[in-house]
Amino acid sequence: MSALEGIRYDENGLVPVVTQDANTGEVLMLAYANEEAIRKTVESGEAHYHSRSRDELWYKGATSGNTQKMVEIRLDCDGDALLYRVDPRGPACHTGRYSCFFTSLAGSGGEALSLGRTLERLAGTIAERHREMPEGSYTAKLLQRGTGRVAQKVGEEAVEVVVAALKGENLAEEMADLLYHLMVLLEERDVPVDEVARVLDERHQ
Repeated sequence: MSALEGIRYDENGLVPVVTQDANTGEVLMLAYANEEAIRKTVESGEAHYHSRSRDELWYKGATSGNTQKMVEIRLDCDGDALLYRVDPRGPACHTGRYSCFFTSLAGSGGEALSLGRTLERLAGTIAERHREMPEGSYTAKLLQRGTGRVAQKVGEEAVEVVVAALKGENLAEEMADLLYHLMVLLEERDVPVDEVARVLDERHQ
């Protein structure tokens, strides 16, 4: 018998799923899955759930683009709960937060800032602007002007970073501008942020 056959579903044919970022170990969300959702997850390598409110299969990121690449599925000791370990492509929460668990009820509270998570959220937002091209969006306007203009902006912002560093002021602000335009350039050239992370990781090793 496979591990998937050992899942104990509730009376509605559902099992709770805790979703965890396989890279950071942080909990992203809690959802539910039925047999179909789990089968789709295994077959596609992308996280699928069952929406209780809509009573239908839910492919995470189908609308937002914030998909979750499956790394591993684990079954708890009682067989009545699953752990999805995923590589998230954007925020997990519909609010745009990295994790759905951002409200502190006890303890130290607060969401620890992480450049990696922030860049993931930014990449998701830029990709959404690219898909929808909303009127009045600076990102959409920049993407419409093509590679040349986006690359030019990256160069301009890089100069601003150098100037800020030499002056010893506003370096964080100018660096944020540079990182944003770099992310737009990656989106415009259809280069995934994960590819940049892979190159950096290989060089680090």
